[in-house]
Amino acid sequence: MRVVLAVDGRHGALLAEDLRLEGADVRTVVGAGHPAAAVADAMAGPEAAELLAELARADLLIVAAGRDALTAELVGACDRFGVRIAPLCARETDRRLAVMFGLHPHPADAPAAALLLPVEPAEAVAGAPRGRVLAVWGPGGAPGRTTLAVELACELARDGRRVGLVDADAHAPSLALATGLADEGPGFAAACRQAERGTLTVAELARISAPLGDVEVLTGLNRPGRWPELSHARVTAALEVCRDWVDDTVVDVAAPLERDEEIVSDLDGPRRNAATLAALGSADLVVAVVAADPVGVSRFVRDHPQLRAVVGATPVRVVVNKTRGGPLGIDARGQVRRTLERFAGIEDVWFVPWDGKAVDAALLSARPVAHVSPRSVLTGALRRFVGEAVVPPVRQADLRRERPRGRLAARLLRTA
Repeated sequence: MRVVLAVDGRHGALLAEDLRLEGADVRTVVGAGHPAAAVADAMAGPEAAELLAELARADLLIVAAGRDALTAELVGACDRFGVRIAPLCARETDRRLAVMFGLHPHPADAPAAALLLPVEPAEAVAGAPRGRVLAVWGPGGAPGRTTLAVELACELARDGRRVGLVDADAHAPSLALATGLADEGPGFAAACRQAERGTLTVAELARISAPLGDVEVLTGLNRPGRWPELSHARVTAALEVCRDWVDDTVVDVAAPLERDEEIVSDLDGPRRNAATLAALGSADLVVAVVAADPVGVSRFVRDHPQLRAVVGATPVRVVVNKTRGGPLGIDARGQVRRTLERFAGIEDVWFVPWDGKAVDAALLSARPVAHVSPRSVLTGALRRFVGEAVVPPVRQADLRRERPRGRLAARLLRTA
């Protein structure tokens, strides 16, 4: 078996030796990112040409997985050449990347013999569970929709679940600014355009998303005037593909819920609120955010019947954000709970305390609160909320982290 090995440093040299002991013909050993660079024309000269020639003649490419090393261009080239890819995954993000491309992930310390064995195709399971869509909505007045959407995504990703975060706010998109990501990229608008043409795939979502720790982010519109790009049909189709992309897709949506049919004559024309309505209609669970002050609670009570009319029987979990005694006086939680029960018929409510210091630190560094202040009261409250109200379904078998095995692992431990 002809093998091209793309693993950096001493690990690559030791693995090449073990592969030869197993009878493999190791044609070349290069850095992890070299094959992807050669395929993408980022490398020039005879070295790139020689690597491409070896890759075209190979039976197996063993590559240390990573965003720069395992790319859509490389996977496509190997498909054309008929070369099997064995990705070595040192981190959970690497494993998810491999799975996104339909590859069987291997531990970073996998023995040579296991890498040379052919991978049996997984049997299709009828009715296999797909990913969920969770929409985060709240009335106007900045109750904290975006902050809670980001923290909810980070919390869901803590146990190794694949999580996507989508900015579908057609009025005031802010995910990119809040998390320090560039908003000039393709983002969710590009996903919607491709979904309308039927060309959106899991691999394409992996390409156009931006990493935020363990969360993959599809940023929103860089100009609110582009809102017609987020039509109802496009958003619905894009979120449907997201179900195959990740386990949980958290969608940040705008506040307005009006359908505009009463004030426009063109019933087939674009709607400013179409993205919000499509996301809520596609959601398996809606997280409704209430600001813990008299204005925020009254706005939520007024808009709650309209929210219910949009989502129908979809479960709604109510989170009271920025909870503190200042604007409400004594027993703030009790007052909010009784008001929501009396005027909206809501009995189950979760509270997130006001944590201005942690939120300010997160905005200053353009990172999630969970990354900046992992022990903050806000993070703790969201953790309880996820455990009690957003209980994830049982995951399918994950790549198990096995103890180091074989000669390669033993030598790596000795030289570490």
